[in-house]
Amino acid sequence: MAEIGNSAGLGRLIPRRPSWRTRALNALLRLTVGKGLSVDADVPALRRYYEALDARYFKVEPDVRRTAVDCNGVFAEWVSVPQTRAGRVVLYLHGGSFAFRYPNAHAALAARLCRRLGAQALIPDYRLAPENPFPAAPNDCEAAYRWLLAQGFDPQGIVLAGDSAGGNLALVTLHRVKRTGDRLPACAVLLSPAVDCTLGSPSMVANDGVDPMVQLNSLLVLRRHYVPSAHQYTDPEVSPLFGDFAGFPPLFFQAGSTELLRDEATRAAEKAHAAGVDVELELWPGVAHGFQIAGFLPEAVLAIDHIARFVEARTGWSDMA
Repeated sequence: MAEIGNSAGLGRLIPRRPSWRTRALNALLRLTVGKGLSVDADVPALRRYYEALDARYFKVEPDVRRTAVDCNGVFAEWVSVPQTRAGRVVLYLHGGSFAFRYPNAHAALAARLCRRLGAQALIPDYRLAPENPFPAAPNDCEAAYRWLLAQGFDPQGIVLAGDSAGGNLALVTLHRVKRTGDRLPACAVLLSPAVDCTLGSPSMVANDGVDPMVQLNSLLVLRRHYVPSAHQYTDPEVSPLFGDFAGFPPLFFQAGSTELLRDEATRAAEKAHAAGVDVELELWPGVAHGFQIAGFLPEAVLAIDHIARFVEARTGWSDMA
């Protein structure tokens, strides 16, 4: 893989052309996603619409077990598979711009990770904006992690993972747990994390109109629902890029080379690396934001393998390979 970024050996550009399935999906997304959200978009109504699409088009394998659980007031779902072994947990924080949820899509992704790692996943149903703006979501995610600890799970048997907004919440959770001096998870997996609420990353402009999944105008609309005050944009609780990464566990980043959030991943990876954190960063050519969710893509299959390789090396779970 070719090196990228400012830190030698930190970033890797995956040396493959986008598959025909990825090209077809990108074309479909450009037709269906459109020009993004309008300023007056009815977010709760859109959420109901997206959840209906999720229920219709995303299917979870029949051998996946999904069990509702109350994590001290935070509703969540356990996802387990036949390969699940005791003591291995992926705390998965779903994406959706802090406003949407895709229960089947994320359960299916978590199940694929669990098959590869021999783990079970806990997916918190954290509160969403605009009904519940910041800090409801990070409060719920932190509570879910602390609930796992209270249940007796060893932090070294916990992997924290999240995509997009969930990647933001994963990093905020790490910041909070470190600040209180509690034990951190074994490692974290961050898939195209949204880390800078100022939206100041160069790729936000360079890739607007290129990314088939996410548009800058949509992010501007959704940002004001999650964080009503611009004074909070640089708060590390909102934008974890501006926090202190020193002492973090190993971090694994993946993003698309042409997506809006590409530089969110690269900037966070570089800052963590500069703080002495064990970091790996992968950029995948031509894929859409959140491509790992689309399990029919060959890139998604390979991406899960790469995630598993990283996690296995940091947890000792390699006996499932």
